[in-house]
Amino acid sequence: MRNTQTAAPPLNREEMKGASGQGGLTLEELKEKMANFAKERDWDQFHSPRNLLLALVGEVGELSEIFQWKGEVPRGLPDWEEQEKLHLGEELSDVLLYLVQLSDICGIDLAKAALRKLELNAIKYPISLCNQKHNQIKTSPETAPAATNIATSTDNGGV
Repeated sequence: MRNTQTAAPPLNREEMKGASGQGGLTLEELKEKMANFAKERDWDQFHSPRNLLLALVGEVGELSEIFQWKGEVPRGLPDWEEQEKLHLGEELSDVLLYLVQLSDICGIDLAKAALRKLELNAIKYPISLCNQKHNQIKTSPETAPAATNIATSTDNGGV
C-alpha cells in the first residue's frame, strides 16, 4: 500500500531543536522524528529488526573506513580537515539513527537500557578495583563472583 500523502518538506533548523529549544534532541524526540520520516516515505514495510540491524552494521563499516588507515588519532581530531570531521559526523549520525530505529522497532527504551547498562558496569567494574594508571581490572575474590552473577554478557559495555 502506497502512502498517498505529500511528503513533508525537509526539516528546518527550528524543527531540529529539541524540547529545550537549544538544538539538543532527546532520544525520544529523535525516535519520533525517525518514525515520522520513515512513515512519510512508506519505508516502514522494510524496517524489520533484521533489516535495520544489517543497515546499522553497514553504517558501522562505513564509519570504520574513516579511521582504517589513520592509526591512533588524538581526541578532538586536531589534525583533521573540516570536511573530514563533517563526513565523520554524517557517518556517526547514520549509526545513531539506525540504532534509535532498531530500538524503537524492538520496543526497547534505549535511554533506560543505556542507564541500566551503566549501572551494571559500575557494579561489574567498581572504581576500587580499577588501576587508573593502566585501566586494568584487578582481581578480587570478594567482588568477582558478584559482578559475574549480575552481568548478563561478557562484554565490557564500552568500558
